[in-house]
Amino acid sequence: MKSIVLIGMMGTGKSTIGKYLAEKLNLKFIDIDSTIEKFQQMSIAQIFETKGEEYFRDIEREYIMNTFENNSVIALGGGAYEDKETRRFLMNSLIIHLKTSPNIIYERIKNDKTRPLLKDQMTVEKIAQIYNSRAINYEKANITITTDNKTPKEIVKEIMEAIE
Repeated sequence: MKSIVLIGMMGTGKSTIGKYLAEKLNLKFIDIDSTIEKFQQMSIAQIFETKGEEYFRDIEREYIMNTFENNSVIALGGGAYEDKETRRFLMNSLIIHLKTSPNIIYERIKNDKTRPLLKDQMTVEKIAQIYNSRAINYEKANITITTDNKTPKEIVKEIMEAIE
């Protein structure tokens, strides 16, 4: 089986869905953001704050390429699929875009102070602006699953049906 890569905005449930999907398919789960935090020994927000977004995007690409495993479910960070090299590297994987409306993303993350791209402006409009700037690459996914008002179990069931 090809590896399954989950892409989408922050707060769409990539980590939660990824764990559950990997369990259902009996595959290894890799969360790129968690992997980066573990090996860098600091949070994504701290990396952005101390070393900048460009540094983060460079190491993010490295971690994706170095931790990638066949027969696994991989959750990327929200902006990882913006990188051309990353997209090229993952092109033989099954890419699934978890699409969630900006209003629901806002409700999920409004109290989360660890979102570096939203630290100065946590609004629905800012979330929509980020999504719109990324939409062209998110739309390159093999499958798009709209997650609004669905439970993780319902989303995983929909993914399983889509990949069969």
